[in-house]
Amino acid sequence: MKGSLAKHHITPQIGGKKLKQLTADELDDWLDERAEELSTRTLRLILQLVERAIRHAQARDKVRRNVASLVSVPDGQEGNPSRAMTLDEAARLLEIVESAKDLPLSAYVIVSLLVGGRTEEARAVTWPEVDLKAGTIAVYRSVRGDTKTKKSRRVLKLPKKAATALRRHHTRQAAQKLKAGEAWQDNGLVFCREDGTPLDRWTVRREFQKITKRAGLGEDWTPRELRHSFVSILSAHDVPLEDISGLVGHGSTHVTETVYRHEIRPALTKGAQAMDKIFKKRTTSA
Repeated sequence: MKGSLAKHHITPQIGGKKLKQLTADELDDWLDERAEELSTRTLRLILQLVERAIRHAQARDKVRRNVASLVSVPDGQEGNPSRAMTLDEAARLLEIVESAKDLPLSAYVIVSLLVGGRTEEARAVTWPEVDLKAGTIAVYRSVRGDTKTKKSRRVLKLPKKAATALRRHHTRQAAQKLKAGEAWQDNGLVFCREDGTPLDRWTVRREFQKITKRAGLGEDWTPRELRHSFVSILSAHDVPLEDISGLVGHGSTHVTETVYRHEIRPALTKGAQAMDKIFKKRTTSA
């Protein structure tokens, strides 16, 4: 099992990196990417393998410190593999959250679906990182801390629906702040509770499932599947894999292919479809 974990989840991503050059920040980002596909238990196991390898190198004076011991394991996936919404399902979801006035996570859902950020990133976004005039949102951190790599740190243009949702959300939050008075805890968070305190993933999941139920999509969806839907919809509409990889903050297209292999299938099968068509014509003409 350990050999399989190393072969599939360690070697392809960080296997070519010299241990003495590996940093805790790089391990953090690597685990965040793996967390989109793997369970928390598997994440813990692969981190233990890396930590053991570095400890082995330490014993031979190859490295000075074990950076893996400085890293915490992010929350991974639960149970069933993630799915993606179809375009019709996503449109139905948007219709519900855009028209409803009693759903506190409306803007959260719209931005997550149309921008494709990780749930940990969305919960950490602050108002200074949103430019409503320019229509942009900056992704600089997650709830686990700063996002350090150049690929993960990104400024994204907001689709019109997302920009509109954030403007409305900003107005509603100002009213909430006024109503809360001294009870308001000003953390500068875009998405927060009614008193300004941070949202936890359980609250987000519970509220999101209320929304999907109202949209007639059932209540077994998870917030992370908004990101999967983002990738799937873009891929189905011929957005290049390189562009999708940059939008979701991956270090390479290989990571995007690995994490979202089901969602990007339409793009990856184009070569095979073309070759089938070409050689079918050749066979027919012969």
